[in-house]
Amino acid sequence: MKIKLPFSKKEEGALPEDIFKASVMKAVDVIAPASIEVAQNYIKIGERFAKTFFIFSYPSTLTSGWFSPIVNLNAPMDVSIFIHPVEMNQVLKQLRKKVTEVQAELAEREGKGMIRDPQIEMAYQNLEELRDKFIAAQERMFRIGIYITIYADSEKELEELEVILRSTLEGRMVYLKPALFRQKQGFISTSPYGLDALQVNTPMNTAPLSSTFPFISFDLSSNEGILYGINQHNNSLVLFDRFSLENSNATVFGTSGSGKSYMVKLDALRSLMTGVDVIIVDPENEYKALAEAVGGSFFNISLSSTDRINPFDLPLPREDERPEDVLRSNIINLVGLLRIMLGGLTPEEDAIIDRALTETYAAKDITPETDFSKATPPLLSDLEDVLEGMEGAEELVRRLGKFTEGTYSSFFNNHSNISMEKNLVVFGIRDMEDQLRPMAMYLIMRYIWNKVRSSLKKRILVVDEAWWLMQNEDGASFLYGLVKRARKYWLGVTTITQDVNDFMKSDYGQPIITNSALKILMKQSPATIRMVQSAFNLTEEEKYLLLEPAVGEGIFFAGQKHVAIRVVASYTEDQIITTSPEEILKIKQAKKELAEE
Repeated sequence: MKIKLPFSKKEEGALPEDIFKASVMKAVDVIAPASIEVAQNYIKIGERFAKTFFIFSYPSTLTSGWFSPIVNLNAPMDVSIFIHPVEMNQVLKQLRKKVTEVQAELAEREGKGMIRDPQIEMAYQNLEELRDKFIAAQERMFRIGIYITIYADSEKELEELEVILRSTLEGRMVYLKPALFRQKQGFISTSPYGLDALQVNTPMNTAPLSSTFPFISFDLSSNEGILYGINQHNNSLVLFDRFSLENSNATVFGTSGSGKSYMVKLDALRSLMTGVDVIIVDPENEYKALAEAVGGSFFNISLSSTDRINPFDLPLPREDERPEDVLRSNIINLVGLLRIMLGGLTPEEDAIIDRALTETYAAKDITPETDFSKATPPLLSDLEDVLEGMEGAEELVRRLGKFTEGTYSSFFNNHSNISMEKNLVVFGIRDMEDQLRPMAMYLIMRYIWNKVRSSLKKRILVVDEAWWLMQNEDGASFLYGLVKRARKYWLGVTTITQDVNDFMKSDYGQPIITNSALKILMKQSPATIRMVQSAFNLTEEEKYLLLEPAVGEGIFFAGQKHVAIRVVASYTEDQIITTSPEEILKIKQAKKELAEE
């Protein structure tokens, strides 16, 4: 069979001088490579190397999606699957002959009194079962040829890809060979001509043939959990319980307007319906309407607000915790907060602050040896008093002054007057000055963590615009520690950010992602897509999916599974959680008209 490649075809009867005189460049001149070299085990196309393989051996049983790892392999390749129907009359004739032969062998072994051979008996049963299915038209026979062409920039890279390809398939008892001395035919077979030039086919009936279909999608529908959206691959429901994973943490990345806050609100609302408590750190007061709708608590954290959080609040020791461990951990976290408030600490200042904090608690009869469950915690001004009596603490007292007596004292130097008894608690920090936001978020997170570790209950903590906390090393370290330890306290931490660059710049950015079993990616900007692709190991198709998705669409990761998702909400849910300014105005107007009636 003689085959001509399109790019090697030339006009018949054309003289060489006429060809060189041609003034118009054709499409084939642009597409065709400068040269093609055909070797025994590869083809060199221009500067690129190509090598074609064919599958020649399969196991007795093929599992569904066995070929999917090859298709999803992060390497340039072309794959062709040729399926040739076989005339069934001839197949049935051969099958009857084979059944008769096996039956005769079994009878002969029985007549000679030989030991039964389970393999022969199993083969006989399989042949009879297959024959019955063929007669009933439940199965058909085909000849299948699977060819794979890999590409590389060098022979060494080609060999490395071959090793990966072989190991991936041989782990599934599938074996392949290079098309030696037939690389040209192999290249044509994997090119989009629809030509099976290699003709290396294996007989296969319908059932195992169906398993070769590589494009499978994960099904994330379970009997428990909440509805996250619709699987865009197969329109199934993404119904999932985040607490069933190795940890219940989640990360959500998306540009402004991609629908990430909408999805998180929906997650919170539906989680509340299942009896899960939800705590939200809200930088833009977006969750206030949700708190009002479900009868939750909303605390406005700002200098002008009456809502206060005392930095010296302590968690209540649980039965399995020692008071000295609780107090020590609290002091360490408090040093981190003071480091942010005071603009950093020298090693000497760090030692002074650590000793001063211990003495400040001791002055209120809070020590490792005492029961401090009912003790009144000190204030920041009490720490200032202790520092004034310590040598070398003059500078610390001066810097601490604005938090005890200055502009910020009303917020930082007061006893806590808030409660987290309700199922939904929102801390709004929109009105807090930008320079104080990292401090406020750290303070809020410490307060929440103290409450969480005091009692074991299924909870979700949402940290919106987490990059604010990630700006400072102490804040980032605290968030990472919380994410890492959350599972022990039945807590799922959801971190949300639109500024991927700032999040990933931190040394704790990638570890937080790694310790989050649930990941949701919404629309990404072209400037950050490569970073996101690398961090989440996305394919090229998934990368392009995230560049131009509709609002509320993205990729949902649950452990090792991930699907393309579309978030859906009912009309009532949408009215509660919508972030559209137009819809919010309509809802406010409707409420106003209803109140006037």
